[in-house]
Amino acid sequence: MELKNMLTVVSRTGRHLQRYDKGCRQVVGCIPYRFKVANTKTTLVDEDSLEVLVISAQRKGKGMLFPKGGWETDESIFEAAKRETVEEAGVVGDIKNCLGQWNFENQNKEGFMFALLVKEQLEFWPEKDKRQRIWMSVAEARKECKQKWMKDALDKLVKWLSTNEAHLASSSPGQDRKSKSNL
Repeated sequence: MELKNMLTVVSRTGRHLQRYDKGCRQVVGCIPYRFKVANTKTTLVDEDSLEVLVISAQRKGKGMLFPKGGWETDESIFEAAKRETVEEAGVVGDIKNCLGQWNFENQNKEGFMFALLVKEQLEFWPEKDKRQRIWMSVAEARKECKQKWMKDALDKLVKWLSTNEAHLASSSPGQDRKSKSNL
């Protein structure tokens, strides 16, 4: 069954299914992205043709973030990343690439971030009343991202997209598995 068909009106809660590795809570998330203009040519991606989706933090003063959250024992890493993105940002799409692994400073968490090509933006999603979502340019997102890991992940997204041909943007899910095979 497709994720959006299973969508509930509330986010998952609790930590009883939470994954830990060597005492670190496992976190996964995505940088949702889209292209301003559909590119039908097989050319390299220009940073100006790209928009990323950021969401407001639930706590004041934390600024704008990329959707991320706990990876639970009853789901794959990809299912968790997509679920967190639907719950927090209200978008559905295809995971295209693993952007890397980060340790979140002072939080005893480590996490993986993925590039997610957005296929649909939902009108209703579990955290709609808790968060704002804003599409912005890469340059704007760099200014908004307060944490180093977020800037690093954004830079990796841009580098990956600019070094891969534009046909990756429309490839079907799972075609770019080689970059995720070690997860």
